[in-house]
Amino acid sequence: MKNIKLNIFVGIFVCIGLLTSCWPSKVSFYDNSMPPEWKTFSVATLKNSAPNAPLSYPANLTENLKDEIQNNTKLQLDAKTGGGEVFIDGTITNYSITPIAIQPGDNAAKNRLTINVSFEIFITLPKEEKYQLNSSRFADYNVSQDISQIESDLLTEINEQITRDVINKLFSNW
Repeated sequence: MKNIKLNIFVGIFVCIGLLTSCWPSKVSFYDNSMPPEWKTFSVATLKNSAPNAPLSYPANLTENLKDEIQNNTKLQLDAKTGGGEVFIDGTITNYSITPIAIQPGDNAAKNRLTINVSFEIFITLPKEEKYQLNSSRFADYNVSQDISQIESDLLTEINEQITRDVINKLFSNW
């Protein structure tokens, strides 16, 4: 009986060892869909034409976009703006807070922070191409919450959605 338990334990240990040694170190849905010519990318600091946006928002979204592309693709950041096989430029066109979920008495139960960004994506290889992408994303929050206290969390949520839109656009055409 003791021998059977030992054999089962050794068998489980060997299986776990084999599974973990074969486990991929990085899983990405994007790398295989990129042209092999693409090695580097650059992103210009986004412009801001939305009067209500925080002053630091364009730079923060730009850095988030760079990080996401580097972390989820094989592309390396080209330090020279406009360099690389992929160049992304854009403008924040809207940053607004609107009431939603109107209740009796014309009071809103929630507010919605909406951000619109217009991107131009320039591709140099394998052939020169230019793509337009308009991304409009939002996050809802309770009207009882102070926007100044939760704005950072809302922006993080929206930035994730916007950067996902850009990455999906980059790789959906190949």
